[in-house]
Amino acid sequence: MMDKFYTMYTKTLEHRAPSMDHISTWLESVFEWMFLGGRDLQTYEDYLRKKDLLTEELITLLVKVVTLEESQEAAEKFFDSVVLLYTALEEDLDALFSNDPAAFSRTEVIVSYPGFFAVCVYRISHWLWKRGIPVVPRLISEYAHSRTGVDIHPAARIGSRFVIDHGTGVVIGETSTIGNNVKIYQGVTLGAVSVNKEKADIKRHPTVEDDVTIYANATILGGNTVIGKGAVVGGNVWITSSIPPYALVYHKSKMIIKEIRSSATDPINFVI
Repeated sequence: MMDKFYTMYTKTLEHRAPSMDHISTWLESVFEWMFLGGRDLQTYEDYLRKKDLLTEELITLLVKVVTLEESQEAAEKFFDSVVLLYTALEEDLDALFSNDPAAFSRTEVIVSYPGFFAVCVYRISHWLWKRGIPVVPRLISEYAHSRTGVDIHPAARIGSRFVIDHGTGVVIGETSTIGNNVKIYQGVTLGAVSVNKEKADIKRHPTVEDDVTIYANATILGGNTVIGKGAVVGGNVWITSSIPPYALVYHKSKMIIKEIRSSATDPINFVI
């Protein structure tokens, strides 16, 4: 009986992956190192020592899914390019702070805005995805999903100064392409028209061009759907075909408000 179990167990070794606890600890430490400092980062030497520790931790994560040599190379390249990553995130941070009148400081955005954290994690996972690292980028994006309610596939292509405001319920599919200076609100979905394994190698998700704003709970579907530059997509719309540049798309419906009087007279109806 144990022989049979061991035979079954050895097959699971093909599916090795780091734990979500390990993933989350490393991500939170990187985020703090990049943006929040801390008492243990008082000098430049402290900063470098922390970088070395984070590099070693990334190697232990990646060695679960690739060779030790590949893990070391990827981890070192990641931290060699961290200045470029930080610069991109500073642009995202500036865009969110500049566009949100409720934000009183950049520190407030960093520590309390789930949209910014989700974008930060996306840019890390996307870096690893582009370099062919299996499994780990998806685990990283899933941690952000569970922590923020924002689900961004690491393969999605997203430009600079990207803003997710509020964040909860946002879904951005694998083959989505998003330009620069795009702002989206809670509940937005960039998805596929249908789910079919045979379509895995084709573009299934929309393209959103530069300077687009997409308001809450809009659903935009399809790989051939393009939201043109500068368009504004209103809340609760359902879009499966392209929208021209600088268009305004909105859903118009009637709202009935009934005032119930205490007397026997009929209610008064207001149509908005």
